[in-house]
Amino acid sequence: MEGELWSLLYRWVCEEAALKPRQRHVRYSDAWLLLVLLWAVVHDRPIRWACREGNWPADQRYRDIPSAATMSRRTRTVSFRSLLAGLLQRLRDSDRSQGSLTLCRRVDSKPLPVGGFSKDADAKRGYATGGLARGYKLFAAWGTARVPDAWTLGPMNRSDSEAAAKLVQELSGDPHASGYLLGDALHDTNLLHRCCSRCGFQLIAPRCKPGTGMGHKDHDPARLRSIELLEGPAQLPWGVSNGFGPTLYATRADIERAYGNLCTFGGGLQPLPAWVRTPHRISLWVAAKLAINAARAVKNKGLAA
Repeated sequence: MEGELWSLLYRWVCEEAALKPRQRHVRYSDAWLLLVLLWAVVHDRPIRWACREGNWPADQRYRDIPSAATMSRRTRTVSFRSLLAGLLQRLRDSDRSQGSLTLCRRVDSKPLPVGGFSKDADAKRGYATGGLARGYKLFAAWGTARVPDAWTLGPMNRSDSEAAAKLVQELSGDPHASGYLLGDALHDTNLLHRCCSRCGFQLIAPRCKPGTGMGHKDHDPARLRSIELLEGPAQLPWGVSNGFGPTLYATRADIERAYGNLCTFGGGLQPLPAWVRTPHRISLWVAAKLAINAARAVKNKGLAA
């Protein structure tokens, strides 16, 4: 399985690196460093493991492998991060070229807990599935592409609505992005509704207590529209209920399947291992897992690569 995914990842990285300016005065190219990272992540091993020649197949040992110190230093550079971001953008653009444009995106978070005795100062305690936990969260807005249209990391105590506002602002820079954004009750805030409206999106998120009164507070028109779509005109003096809102919101379950596909296979995004700590390493680990999941989708579904 790892070998089949590796062949796809190898080709994608080489094709993306060919579009970048040629690097000078470096012993290891960013493309080779990214391949070393992916080799470690696809096997769920530390980068130090991939820096040992004995952990590579015989047909791949003709190249000099960078040291762990070199990997730690070079993976922090702008050029390396640009190549990794370009790889993920390449996957999004590939789906769009096949006609998979979407006017509906789903936004949600996934907890990434760490051990209770971890010394990672950036890992905070917050709400996760089933109660409190310490660690990070992956916040993502999924469309129909094999990778999220936008994603970010944050501490466990970061609110979903605050992170979603950042995702929406990132999406607003994409000329292909507009339409509906489906969230859960944690996203139903006037501030996020206003942010989405300004960026060309209509947020649809249910209230914590549907069917109750609106109170005396002034609400953003975009939030009133969301309530109208989900609950009908009973609570509002205008609008016609035609079932469009509930039918559209029912498709939000797709993000649960997207996260499930990302996590439930060998090499997928499992709970963070002990060697993946601090935001820098976690962002590399998650980005690599997203690329690996895209390769798996191409292999299993016979999609164009």
